[in-house]
Amino acid sequence: MTELIKTHGLIKRFGDITAVNGISLSVQRGEVLGFLGPNGAGKSTTMKMITGFLAPDEGAVAVSGIDMRADPMHAKQSIGYLPEGAPAYGDMTARSFLKFIAEVRGFDGADRDRKVDAVRERTGLAGVMNQRVETLSKGYKRRVGLAQAILHDPEVLILDEPTDGLDPNQKYHVRSLIEEMAAQKAIVVSTHILEEVEAVCTRAVIIDKGRIVADGTAEDLQRRLPYHNAVSVTVAADASEPALAAMKGIGGVRDVEEVSRANGHAHLRALSAGNGEIIGDVAAALREKSISVDQIYVERGRLDDVFRDITTSDGGRAAGNHAAGGARA
Repeated sequence: MTELIKTHGLIKRFGDITAVNGISLSVQRGEVLGFLGPNGAGKSTTMKMITGFLAPDEGAVAVSGIDMRADPMHAKQSIGYLPEGAPAYGDMTARSFLKFIAEVRGFDGADRDRKVDAVRERTGLAGVMNQRVETLSKGYKRRVGLAQAILHDPEVLILDEPTDGLDPNQKYHVRSLIEEMAAQKAIVVSTHILEEVEAVCTRAVIIDKGRIVADGTAEDLQRRLPYHNAVSVTVAADASEPALAAMKGIGGVRDVEEVSRANGHAHLRALSAGNGEIIGDVAAALREKSISVDQIYVERGRLDDVFRDITTSDGGRAAGNHAAGGARA
């Protein structure tokens, strides 16, 4: 794989506030990186430094192998950027705005028109091309912003909240477009929609207070939760003790517990000793003891639980910093 984005030790201060504090990461061709963090974590500032809109106080950025500080014009030619808020010239029509962007990117005549027609179709703008941008809905403005970012078919895409303001069908269309483009590009997607990360991203980086606190696939991050791959079982209340005893005897189980009891049923949980799959062993042990099971399933953990755990607890941040030390940064 080819490394298309590389940052090393990025630091950005605004007066006494350090917004970004030593961020190092790399993104390869074919990767879609979900860039996550609470408000004020430094996501947008980091993306502005990657795209050359902000100069770092310390550290370096290379895009497509080109040093942003040494040759910013050449580096920026490889980037498509959708910033927060989708700014555009409101008095232009969507068509005239995209033609203007194409000309800025060096296309004219028939080439310019082909580029505009192509992104019109890819982003679903056909019905609004002759409307002024200021009259468009938030969702259409966002799509105009996405269209200008991909118009020149860049190797690197930096997308800040790309589905903000879109309805569910439009979100699905944009996610499908990102997946379609991913193989030939390095794409960074900043989002607050964690299901979006699970849907389209091959990897996720979480930052908090200007530092990387976690880096891995969605599955990697979910494994950080104590209940990941735990098996939940519902049995009749009078079968709770025999079921707990049966599950305790399984080699891959580190602990069992009764979570709750209601309406004559008990909800039990078996915790995996090493985050491995234990549902087959649990089902077999209960079957062997002739214990009737009403429900059995594996708890995967949700990415929003991981996000909350990492960014709201000092312990989570400390663990994240330790994990980030061995990441692909």
